[in-house]
Amino acid sequence: MDRLPRSDLRQRWGLAALVAILGLAAALRFVGIEYGLPFPLLNPDEQVIVPRAWHMTHGGGPNPHWFNYPSLVLYLLAPFEAWHAVPTYLDARIVIAVLGTAAVAATWWLGLRAYGMLAAVVGAAAVAVETTHVAYSHMAVTDVPMTLGVAVALALMVSGRLELAGAAAGLALSAKWPAVLLAVPLIVAGWEQWRRLGIAFALGVATFLVTSPFVLLDAGKAASDAWSTQSIHHTGWLGFEHDGSSLVGFLHRLWSGMGPALVLAGAGLVAALIARRRTDLILASFVLVYFLNLLTLESHFDRFVLPLVPPLSVLAGRSRLLAPVAGALLVFPLVWSIQKDVRWTRTDTRVVARAWIERHVAPGTEVAAESSTPSLDGFHVVPLHVPGPGFGFDPLRNVRRLRSDGVRYVLVTGVVADRVLAAREQYPREARFYDDLAAETHRAYYVRSGHGLSGPWVAVYRL
Repeated sequence: MDRLPRSDLRQRWGLAALVAILGLAAALRFVGIEYGLPFPLLNPDEQVIVPRAWHMTHGGGPNPHWFNYPSLVLYLLAPFEAWHAVPTYLDARIVIAVLGTAAVAATWWLGLRAYGMLAAVVGAAAVAVETTHVAYSHMAVTDVPMTLGVAVALALMVSGRLELAGAAAGLALSAKWPAVLLAVPLIVAGWEQWRRLGIAFALGVATFLVTSPFVLLDAGKAASDAWSTQSIHHTGWLGFEHDGSSLVGFLHRLWSGMGPALVLAGAGLVAALIARRRTDLILASFVLVYFLNLLTLESHFDRFVLPLVPPLSVLAGRSRLLAPVAGALLVFPLVWSIQKDVRWTRTDTRVVARAWIERHVAPGTEVAAESSTPSLDGFHVVPLHVPGPGFGFDPLRNVRRLRSDGVRYVLVTGVVADRVLAAREQYPREARFYDDLAAETHRAYYVRSGHGLSGPWVAVYRL
């Protein structure tokens, strides 16, 4: 029996590896996808995005009247909300999980076109297990769709398909504003091919406007929303007070997602800058310009690093010598992702606390509640706003004020309280609120993770 040519064997091996990696990626993204439901407890942005997508197909029309993000993700989710009487988070999460798995395939393609089969396998495997990418593939938010667009656009750039790369960049931008930085590697890819580059940019603008048309048609509102969203992250956010510099904060977020493989990704980036081949410059220019943009931010959310994951993962497999080492090091993020998935198969503490409130508090009672808690239908909820550098002090964070306003219960969680108390010097009045709750009220209920539960601690105080 004749042997297959080596190139055919390599191709079959690569495809088999891709199928296995996609299977692993899908498993990691779908296990725990129902966590916290029917309440959007994984990410507060879900309760902003999904209801708007639902409203579009229930009389609201195509204009979202909200442009903190462009509109592509809303349009992707809206058809799956059409047959539901209320916003449904599970269907929306499934769409994002599918897109997250597709990002793994797109990274395989990027690695194959950039450096060959070994880089494709390492890159796809790295995205498949990267802890932050796995986590946000469970959430109906915009970061994973943008990351998919980035991977596809970069793959088209290194393949020399400038026009299609411009169109893909427009779709990535229509998912989230920071994808505008794809303009830099697109210019690098099309340098001295000015006519093709002009067509690529025109196609990018066209695909953006087709998928986010009301950014142009409602330009004033869009500009205001986009500016306020971006500017607040230059001021800061609760929970990052002790990160130090943005450089340290975002390197820590990358390490938390990729683990030791990040070191080899950095080595691949240095090698690319030294070699300065066209493919190297395309990937390196995006990584550098995007990371420099991160350094201007004071909010160090882990999701902000996601667009860097596909190119860094491919760069980790750039060297034939070090690629096997990078692959072996992926066991660290794999274990971290499995551990998080296991936690997300349990019941959230906030769901249990909500059930206690329904059993022990009379309907219609005024309850002051922090963010990141389940909705309390049937109660008069007084929202306690999230503290932060860009926000003023919420006067309702005062026990005496709440009592005088007729509030009878206060619902607080570790999601907010732990961050405030860890930065007591920056939030003295907010920290005093928690001290006063403990000293001047009765804690009627308390629950924390453990014994089949997951999530933050939750306390209900009776005033």
